[in-house]
Amino acid sequence: MSVSDYRIKGETGEWEVVIGLEVHAQITTNAKLFSGAATAFGAEPNTQVSLVDAAMPGMLPVPNRECIRQAVRTGMAIEAQINKWSRFDRKNYFYADLPQGYQISQLYHPLVGEGAITVEADEKAGIPAPKVIGVERIHVEQDAGKLMHDQHPTMSYVDLNRSGVALMEIVSKPDMRSPAEAGAYVRKLRAILRYVGSCDGNMEEGSMRADVNVSVRKPGDEFGTRTETKNVNSVRFVMAVIEGEAKRQVELIESGGTVVQETRLYDPDRGETRSMRSKEDAHDYRYFPDPDLLPLELDDAFLAECRDSLPELPDAKRARYLAAGISAYNADVLTAEVEAARWFDTLLDAGAKPVAAANWVTSELFGALNRMGRDISDSPVSPEHAAELLSLVADGTISGTIAKAVFEKMLESGDGAAEIVERDGLKQTSDTGAIEAEIAKILAANADKVEQYRGGKEALFGFFVGQTMKAMQGKANPQVVNELLKKALG
Repeated sequence: MSVSDYRIKGETGEWEVVIGLEVHAQITTNAKLFSGAATAFGAEPNTQVSLVDAAMPGMLPVPNRECIRQAVRTGMAIEAQINKWSRFDRKNYFYADLPQGYQISQLYHPLVGEGAITVEADEKAGIPAPKVIGVERIHVEQDAGKLMHDQHPTMSYVDLNRSGVALMEIVSKPDMRSPAEAGAYVRKLRAILRYVGSCDGNMEEGSMRADVNVSVRKPGDEFGTRTETKNVNSVRFVMAVIEGEAKRQVELIESGGTVVQETRLYDPDRGETRSMRSKEDAHDYRYFPDPDLLPLELDDAFLAECRDSLPELPDAKRARYLAAGISAYNADVLTAEVEAARWFDTLLDAGAKPVAAANWVTSELFGALNRMGRDISDSPVSPEHAAELLSLVADGTISGTIAKAVFEKMLESGDGAAEIVERDGLKQTSDTGAIEAEIAKILAANADKVEQYRGGKEALFGFFVGQTMKAMQGKANPQVVNELLKKALG
């Protein structure tokens, strides 16, 4: 199945889905875009509001340099055009949670121009080959406040804590053709933002949310009329919106109706979108340059500092892991979240061998953390202690079986692997005399099985290995056991 083979089956044949996403990402900073007010999540209503945010008369906005820097760094991370000259515009509309009566945004001259994000192949999800998805622009704008309808029986309350919070609006091109591609795009974009440090990506807290544009067409036809579903706050919901909205549009068109360009809301409880308002054209917002703000002019030194501050990004890290022999699956898992990638890099820096380390982290460590309900930043085992455990296995001091028991003790106590092995006497023995003595006892006690083995029943070899390891309490070197058993059984 090729990337564009996702189709909606209708009464009149197959329909193709065309998807574009506008992702609003809250910029990681300790102040708002044009004021010094705090931005902490979960604060009491109206406790993080400056006179600028409340639009008191005579208050003038002053751009927050760090917000501009973070947006530029994000643009550089997706190899986008950085515009050295950009300008703020006023988007005029009147709503109770918008105290100024306008939003300061960037329509005509955004800070960041065209870039691209590559999503990896994922056969299971129906993405058979890597896909490049275009990004049209990233512009900086201020958020609105929030209306609270559940605080009073007859009135709505207004919380202005979010008023003036700095957002990057990252606008994709309509390049996605399936829910899976859109989901992969949001996950990849979130990973990039978190690596760069420009947004924490906490969708459940609203610091990253997507407006989902969907239209349908017969394959190869012109684009259809699109709808926009606002403020979708999880990857799963983004995919559900696309699937449900595409089906709704196909059924509407096939029953003789017309898709209206409108803004819709997603109801996760009912799994459907509903109409919110007809979509206004841009001129209804009466955009014009903000008279209180000068254009932004970026110099080369500022741009150089932004570029030099970028970390190794997911694609480069993944390529490095693949070059070290790590499997594509493990490389994807290890680079998906920035904390996991940093933990793994520290493990490699501590001397762990890449392939063995990747296998251990993705299976043993992630499995244990999952059982404990903890994430890697909260791991009771440090990368240094993990490297110690892996080196004890690699040099034959302990077996893989004993390593699992040692790891469990490390999770419980936080102690180092070498300390546990020494304290509990878990070192693997290669003492051939001791192993040979146990083998002799086992062969004597199982003369019938020895005869069967020598008569050609080679599968019994595993039985003898198991019995020997059991007698040695798992501390015998498996390689030595195999060699000595082969010799003893002739």
